[in-house]
Amino acid sequence: MDLVIGPLDLSSHVDEALAVQAMAFGLGPDEVAVRRQIVVRHMQYPGARALGATADGLLVGFVYGMPNSRTHWWSTVVEPYLRTQGHAGWLDDSFVITELHVHPGHQNRGVGRRLITTITDGATEPRSILSAIDTDSPARGLYHSLGYEDLARQVHFPSAPKPYAVMGAPLPLRRPGSQPR
Repeated sequence: MDLVIGPLDLSSHVDEALAVQAMAFGLGPDEVAVRRQIVVRHMQYPGARALGATADGLLVGFVYGMPNSRTHWWSTVVEPYLRTQGHAGWLDDSFVITELHVHPGHQNRGVGRRLITTITDGATEPRSILSAIDTDSPARGLYHSLGYEDLARQVHFPSAPKPYAVMGAPLPLRRPGSQPR
């Protein structure tokens, strides 16, 4: 597999990216339509950027994120949970990983790790935050291996059927073979 990680014009390739997310996350057409509007809006935020992973010219994974703002919807939902745990300061001066998805046929091959480390390597913020479904999953295992720690658990987003964990890590992210911070 000839994997290439590089900048992705997500606004122009939103349908390809959401097809990957739908396969990875099990989304139906209605949910994809809602997320399409959200992604296009997010890419207009200052500092928002995306990377894609292509194999043989096909998009097999993507990540996007932006400098966090307490005015963003996500921040307003997670702030009370973080405040309760004494971690509300993580919402300031952080690069938020908004979405990271890899096609199931390309998972467990280091694609997600390369995407998240590459996008955070370009961040000017000293730390990164994200949310992930609050279960023992390969995704959470990846985040933990990169140095992300749980900041709040059992976070409930409106209309999400499962609770999430909010995780944070200092940048740069931990690399394989490096010592924990």
